[in-house]
Amino acid sequence: MIEKASVRLGSPAASARDTLDVALVIPLQGPAGIFGPSCECCAQLAAEEVNAESGVLGRELRLVLVDGGAPPEQVATEIDALISGGVVDAVAGWHISAVREVVAPRIDGRVPYVYTALYEGGERSPGVFLTGETPARQLRPALRWFAAELGIRRWTIVGDDYVWPRSSARAAHRYLRELGGEVCDEMYVPLGTTDFGEVLARVAASDCDAVLMLLIGDDAVLFNRAFTAAGLDRDRIRFSSLIEENVLLATGPENTRGLMTSAGYFEDLPTRSGLDFAAAYGRRFGLRAPVLNSLGESCYEGVRLLTELLRRAGAVDVTRIQATAEGLEYESPRGTVQVRDRHLKQRVFLAAADGLQWDVLQQLP
Repeated sequence: MIEKASVRLGSPAASARDTLDVALVIPLQGPAGIFGPSCECCAQLAAEEVNAESGVLGRELRLVLVDGGAPPEQVATEIDALISGGVVDAVAGWHISAVREVVAPRIDGRVPYVYTALYEGGERSPGVFLTGETPARQLRPALRWFAAELGIRRWTIVGDDYVWPRSSARAAHRYLRELGGEVCDEMYVPLGTTDFGEVLARVAASDCDAVLMLLIGDDAVLFNRAFTAAGLDRDRIRFSSLIEENVLLATGPENTRGLMTSAGYFEDLPTRSGLDFAAAYGRRFGLRAPVLNSLGESCYEGVRLLTELLRRAGAVDVTRIQATAEGLEYESPRGTVQVRDRHLKQRVFLAAADGLQWDVLQQLP
């Protein structure tokens, strides 16, 4: 069971507890709220497995839910209160980079913080470990594949207006220059945008071969539907490094032609570790469970990584954890993963939408 943060505010200090409490920060509202249910289920599954293995450092692992879809300052204030009050021993979860950028300085290395989202790279705050894909391993090889296999070098970028899309777009500019490609147009919209009429008119006028979508959750869903309604799917590819099974399902099969992505995990990833995880998820939550996807799985990954870090360090101490983390290797739904420079070294796969499923084409180099 995952408890709400407010329930735990009167808890005794960490030293007096026989549980190891982790703030699970996931979006429960806003454009990214579509990911919340699967994130919660995957994290819960990981915690149950950890506790079945005798817990962490002799303590039961317990998750404390924090709404990462609230305004960033509000999320940071809540997490600060939980840490200062001795309510939680660590922080983990999927939330957008705009939240991480405010949360990480407020945590300030007091407890370990496992950030599970794919992100723009460059995070160096003390005590922060990152399980997600970065542009160098996800976007760069994908753009190379499009150039080599499909001859696509002219891109228009459409993103939400915050740090991850803008930083990823800057990386895309660099990668395309390496390939002799170009960005034909670039535009950003506020989170929660519902009308993409002007954006699509510029896409149509840009004479691009493909669109790099850097949109979150519901914004991506509405963009995809409008893209098809405008007839732009007939001759343009869409690629997004943040689009998964939830967004695919909400987009609808009639709106997924020419839609592609890359990620470290897919529900239909044909590997033994991936299939085993999908089976375990199905057994635990049943046929009506939130659709399994890479973002939800990242929260499973975050709980498992935190557990392995603490077990290796032998203590809930950021200095000790950082000193012992390098080279840590373990098996996960993503296969064999390894901690390198506080990031998770992992495989990344390219996939194309086939109706409401992802057809995994190949592992990216």
